Amino acid sequence: MTKKGALLINLGSPDSPSPKDVKRYLGEFLMDKRVIDMPYLSRLFLVKGIILNTRPKKSAEAYKKIWWNEGSPLIVLSERLHKKVQENTEFLVELGMRYGKPSIKSGIEKLAAQGVTEIFLIPLYPQFAMATTETITVLAKKIIKDNLPNITLSHLPAFYHKTDYIEVLSNSIKKHIDKLKPNHLLFSYHGIPERHIKKSDVTKSHCKIDGSCCLSKSPAHEFCYRHQCYETTRRVAQKLNLKEDFFSVSFQSRLGRDPWLQPYTNKTIKEFALNGLKKIAVVTPAFVADCLETLEEIGMEAKESFLENGGHQFNTIPCLNDGDDWAKTLAKWIDNWAKT
Repeated sequence: MTKKGALLINLGSPDSPSPKDVKRYLGEFLMDKRVIDMPYLSRLFLVKGIILNTRPKKSAEAYKKIWWNEGSPLIVLSERLHKKVQENTEFLVELGMRYGKPSIKSGIEKLAAQGVTEIFLIPLYPQFAMATTETITVLAKKIIKDNLPNITLSHLPAFYHKTDYIEVLSNSIKKHIDKLKPNHLLFSYHGIPERHIKKSDVTKSHCKIDGSCCLSKSPAHEFCYRHQCYETTRRVAQKLNLKEDFFSVSFQSRLGRDPWLQPYTNKTIKEFALNGLKKIAVVTPAFVADCLETLEEIGMEAKESFLENGGHQFNTIPCLNDGDDWAKTLAKWIDNWAKT
């Protein structure tokens, strides 16, 4: 008899903010060929020959700034979310991380040990990207093929446009902008290299990254991160009746010298201040749990830049984290899947 269960998956985190643990984590993360999509030897030279000899100490300092007594914010928040989701569904739910602990393999094995024979994989990323959704599903399939071939696997596609997700996200944003009353709302999404957009284009011709291709209908949109970011923003703005000049989109966290999606968040925020904007709020809808990129890069670095360049009030809107509505939405998706 088929027994169904779900596996929630997020990015992951170092075990601690020590340089040693950060180096181990970065090594696993950056050697993923869907994160740095270079030939293996080139990736090996770049990551182990250069990045891991320079970046871990700096990254460790950043992690120390946001580390909680309970541990990594991303892990703690994901664990809290997992608990709430489990409380709202009769089906078994486990938690895994693409990098670090708890691993995807351990999550699958926990479900299998409880008799689960059909797993619903839920990558906790609203928008599809090679370096997030794709690498999770590819690894999960490999783990099952190599270790538990009798288990059936299905996965939740990108949910950037699902009505109930937009509802939860919009409600969260509204609550904060009603209180903060900013002059401008910035939707800051995690950046990716432009070449990833083109590699994910199933039509091999639609994605031009020219400002218009994301607006014209195409099968490419199913796997186009840029389109999905702008569509998330459009739907939230429509839901909240936001005026066009009140909000904008940018992309953060670029790495290396290759062109990444623009406009860049750090430059955008600095320009806001220099151009006279006094009160802004930033929301980060590429993440569902607050982490280094939201708490330190936006909440500390970007805030400092805004204030140093003439801004007066800078606020970050928290991710959905372990909010009750978000947990109930995920539980509903699991129930809908399991009962079909």
